[in-house]
Amino acid sequence: MPVDPNQDPYYRLRHSAAHVMAQAVLEQFPEGKVAIGPPIENGFYYDFDLPRALAPEDLEQIEQRMREIIAGNHPFHYRVVSADEAKELFKEQPYKLELIVGLEQGQDEYGDTDSGSTVISTYRQDTFEDLCRGPHVEHTGQIPSEGLKLMSVAGAYWRGDEHRPQLQRIYGTAWNSQEELEQYLWRIEEAKRRDHRRLGKELDLFSVSDEVGGGLILWHPKGAMIRGIVEAFTREAHLQNGYDWVYTPHVGRAHLWETSGHLDFYKENMFAGMDIEGETYYAKPMNCPFHIEIYKTHLRSYRDLPLRYAENGAVYRFERSGVLHGLTRVRGFTQDDAHIFCRPDQINTEISRALDFSLYVLRAFGLTDFSAYLSTMPEHHVGEPDNWEQATAALRQALDAHALSYKVDEGGGAFYGPKIDLKVSDALGREWQLSTIQFDFNLPDRFDLEFIGEDGQPHRPFMVHRALLGSMERFFGVLIEHFAGAFPLWLSPVQAVIIPITDRHLEFAGDVRQRLEAAGLRVEIDQSKDRMQNKIRRAQLQKVPYMLIIGNKEQEADAVAVRLRSGEDLGAIPISAFIERAQGEIAART
Repeated sequence: MPVDPNQDPYYRLRHSAAHVMAQAVLEQFPEGKVAIGPPIENGFYYDFDLPRALAPEDLEQIEQRMREIIAGNHPFHYRVVSADEAKELFKEQPYKLELIVGLEQGQDEYGDTDSGSTVISTYRQDTFEDLCRGPHVEHTGQIPSEGLKLMSVAGAYWRGDEHRPQLQRIYGTAWNSQEELEQYLWRIEEAKRRDHRRLGKELDLFSVSDEVGGGLILWHPKGAMIRGIVEAFTREAHLQNGYDWVYTPHVGRAHLWETSGHLDFYKENMFAGMDIEGETYYAKPMNCPFHIEIYKTHLRSYRDLPLRYAENGAVYRFERSGVLHGLTRVRGFTQDDAHIFCRPDQINTEISRALDFSLYVLRAFGLTDFSAYLSTMPEHHVGEPDNWEQATAALRQALDAHALSYKVDEGGGAFYGPKIDLKVSDALGREWQLSTIQFDFNLPDRFDLEFIGEDGQPHRPFMVHRALLGSMERFFGVLIEHFAGAFPLWLSPVQAVIIPITDRHLEFAGDVRQRLEAAGLRVEIDQSKDRMQNKIRRAQLQKVPYMLIIGNKEQEADAVAVRLRSGEDLGAIPISAFIERAQGEIAART
């Protein structure tokens, strides 16, 4: 995704490298047409309309030519041009001419101008000039050639429209040094190794079937085991923290979604309605209207509040097939949803509780590196400014009290309320959006929610949406990649594999299994005819935390020889001592 030139310290470097790449490409393909080329996270790209498909050797030649251009120390020259000058300058470039027309109309079409800008400007280095606002480095020599690499080629429709020409997009990356580049390339390879789609197949955790449909997850026994553990832990944590558990249907009448506003503002993300006895029903994209209907089943007093309803609710949202991605972008998912209905005087306490609870649960799963974003009132909004101010102050106070680093997105809130988005960094430092604490001044009005106050008069409650893990599917994908499939003992679907050296040790292996299972451990026996080393290797590839090897000595000593999936050999340990060790590890969730 494009990056902010004021926030990204690599922006000038990568923007400049992109222009150098475009020059090198057009030198190799003089008849080529150039489109857009912005810096993006960790790199840059440019789109080209070329006479033939690019091959790997083309990238090598382009990269070599880039190094030559860099060595030339060519200055980057900025100039403002009129629309007529720009049209003459780019008369052989149809994509640029289309952009110029858009710029004449004040549109931000190519990613380098402010929306509404009427200034048309270019940057030139050596023989290449392009529409551009900048900024750039002073000259090409400031681009460290040892930190430069072209990564890949992909197809990209012009302006993202599948009915427009398909262009070739060249991706590259640029860093301040070879060491930074090598670190980045290592992170890419490590990300591939941790890819939850690959590990999901190798570890037999989940799958997606063409027969079922894209974006709909099939949870295999081992994946379902982990999901069940996660759900059981979070359910108990919710109950201990004052939430009431609820269950709601998968579908609802059209009138419900008309009242909530989803059919007006969110219909393109909803699946088509279904006719049931002459009425239209929709698969739910969100759980909130159902929780509201539970609230409305009774006349509520100020003494009843706060009410906290929690649910692992299955929701369905239409996503185009091109954006589906394993567990992290799906069409059907289970949201760990909660809605808090409270009085205005309870806001600060409830927000602080919700944030504290979110941090507690995420830390229990080994996610400890947090950052937050506070989004405030946009220009177009519902609700009284005083309520917005009160709600935003409560969010800010909670962030300050928890000493969380956060950025303020002024005007970035939804039209119906301010929010906190909590992001966590995984083992590779990648940020994932998980928890959200969101005020809503819209739905209480739409559904005419009330409570009777101390004064005997009806009052409007405040409503807070709170998703903690986000969704079970996405959170599971994050866990897989964070742990590279090597889950901590308490989450591992198989916690130990018993490996008898010969068949005569099978009976004792069965006895050990019974004792471990009675102690609450999840255990399997490898009864295959393979050699012991092959059995150990297979268990390691399946990332099982413990391998318990049984031979004559272990049987005589009522012990097991313990190996870790890391390859470390702990030697023989009495079975009772191993049980104590494992139970302590599980209890501590280490």
